[in-house]
Amino acid sequence: MQILNTIIRGAGDGVLVPVPQYPLYSAAITLFGGSLVPYYLEETANWGLDINDLQHAVAEAHTKGITIKAMVIINPGNPTGQCLSEANLREILQFCYRENLVLLGDEVYQQNIYQDERPFVSARKVLMDMGPPLSREIQLVSFHTVSKGYWGECGQRGGYFEMTNIPLQTVDEIYKVASVSLSPNVPAQIFMGLMVNPPKPRDISYGKFVRESQDILESLRRRARIMTDGFNSCRNVVCNFTEGAMYSFPQIRLPPRAIEAAKKAGKVADVFYCLKLLEETGISTVPGSGFGQKEGVFHLRTTILPAEEDMPAIMASFKRFNDEFMEQYEDYRGYSRM
Repeated sequence: MQILNTIIRGAGDGVLVPVPQYPLYSAAITLFGGSLVPYYLEETANWGLDINDLQHAVAEAHTKGITIKAMVIINPGNPTGQCLSEANLREILQFCYRENLVLLGDEVYQQNIYQDERPFVSARKVLMDMGPPLSREIQLVSFHTVSKGYWGECGQRGGYFEMTNIPLQTVDEIYKVASVSLSPNVPAQIFMGLMVNPPKPRDISYGKFVRESQDILESLRRRARIMTDGFNSCRNVVCNFTEGAMYSFPQIRLPPRAIEAAKKAGKVADVFYCLKLLEETGISTVPGSGFGQKEGVFHLRTTILPAEEDMPAIMASFKRFNDEFMEQYEDYRGYSRM
């Protein structure tokens, strides 16, 4: 919020934000009077990013009198769970260089990686490897936190941002604004110190630290697979594998009769589905409409955080609900079953 407040002068300033997106961005941009300019991630390409879509979004914004000031990437993705490749990051940085944009790298899930094909690579590392003039001129702000991963597990709140190629006078002003908040919590500061300076191989706690962190990540990797496979075994549900972060974001292909029932109930279709799911199973999820999605497409977001031993029963409960829901609302005369 501090950085967005620094960047946005008014409604004529736009920020490129991925859709689906973490809703903090749309809320904060609106709060500061700016314009959110969406670029859509491609679900059929494992939520990949296409540079052509970015260029189209910029051109369309220009026709509305909006000047794009910055671009947000969420890597690994929230709610989509994808990891950006190094090649993709290079394309993004070259795009920001051409368009003279500040890149905001939301990298708060960087420790949560559940596959080996696309490891996390920071935007800053890629930028430095690209060399001058890009490494000296592209303005980059990188975000990280103790609130995610195996450090805080969403129970501790603390974070930092690192500014690269930001003018010193601007940095001074940002520090001045940040200093208005004089009450950081002590436990989060301790967590932050541990995150940026973790136990070293000769430290007495190093062995336990490695074992515990690896155990957590390996369990999360197994839970990601259980959840993805569980969703993909359900009728009219399609789900990409959670490569990183801590969420699963399946597409729910709702029958026309279910969409009509939702309208009659005064609810968005995926909200209607998620409420029914909650009422009948106790499983709490977030409708995809809260994150943005293409017209006529519906999702839900859920975490992969339930205890590993509980996951099979949770997915079995979801499957029973979904099968009964689809059975109730499918019209076999005009709607094909998957």
